Amino acid sequence: MRAALKNARVAAKTTSIILLMGESGSGKDYVAKYIHDHSERASGPYVAINCAAIAADLAESEFFGHEKGSFTGAVARKRGVLELAEG
Repeated sequence: MRAALKNARVAAKTTSIILLMGESGSGKDYVAKYIHDHSERASGPYVAINCAAIAADLAESEFFGHEKGSFTGAVARKRGVLELAEG
C-alpha cells in the first residue's frame, strides 16, 4: 500500500495520462481520486466512469454526448464525460 501511494504521489506531479490497472474491487477509483486531489488540477472537475459498465453501442454518447433528437430516445442534449472533464 505504501508503494502504491508513493507511485500515486509521483503520478499526481505529472500532466501525463495515467492508466490504472487491477482486479475488480482493488480500489483503482480511490487511487484515481487521490491522484486528482493531489495534482495541479485538483480545483478542476473530477469525472469518474466505469467503462466496463457501458454498453458498446452507448459508449460514443457517454464519452462525447449527444444532441436532442440525434437518435431515438435522445430527448435532451447530454454532455459527454470528456466535455464534463474539460480542463
